[in-house]
Amino acid sequence: MDTKALRRQKIRHGIRRKINGIGQKPRLSVFRSNSDIYVQLIDDDKSLTLASASSRDKEFAGQKSTKVEKSKLVGAAIARKAAELGLTEVTFDRGGYLYHGRVKAVADGAREGGLKF
Repeated sequence: MDTKALRRQKIRHGIRRKINGIGQKPRLSVFRSNSDIYVQLIDDDKSLTLASASSRDKEFAGQKSTKVEKSKLVGAAIARKAAELGLTEVTFDRGGYLYHGRVKAVADGAREGGLKF
């Protein structure tokens, strides 16, 4: 593994030691690839994914927009899915990435959608 990926993994494990998602306040986990972004609502007590959204979903497939704009839409989509499940609060897990750019856009979109963290 290269040093950049190894550094992210170490940061990610440090974050995971501190935060935990439970039933009423699940963990909003972000994964960022070069081209797409994926988010999940995870209940760590039951090891269960409650909802997920990504920039590869059908609703975003035909759109011509920047990755940051798509990330904001993915954040809004996960907020809608959380509202359908009756969830209003989450714990944000940036996954070892800097809170900047696409990761920040997901958080902003989720907040605008009504999630609190």
